[in-house]
Amino acid sequence: MAQSKKYEILYIVRPDLEDAAKTALVERFDGILRDNGAEVVESKDWSKRRLAYEIKKYREGLYHVIKVTTDDDAPLNEFDRLAKINDDILRHMITREED
Repeated sequence: MAQSKKYEILYIVRPDLEDAAKTALVERFDGILRDNGAEVVESKDWSKRRLAYEIKKYREGLYHVIKVTTDDDAPLNEFDRLAKINDDILRHMITREED
């Protein structure tokens, strides 16, 4: 069996999203990872931060970070695909952590 790899996913949610909608968004995207076979080790709000440059007319965003382990790229690919088409997610980045 392949060794599980560790990843960190950082995404920025638009700052005017209501708390309930943001909670639902986070749960949905954590679920996308789990449903596709990844283990979500940690999923937490980071903070509201000013953006280095304007994205979709927003000057700040709500940062959220997920630590995940998986031995397959499918969960990451699905997260990436859905994050790109979700208007509430301004930007996202998936990085592999060193073992």
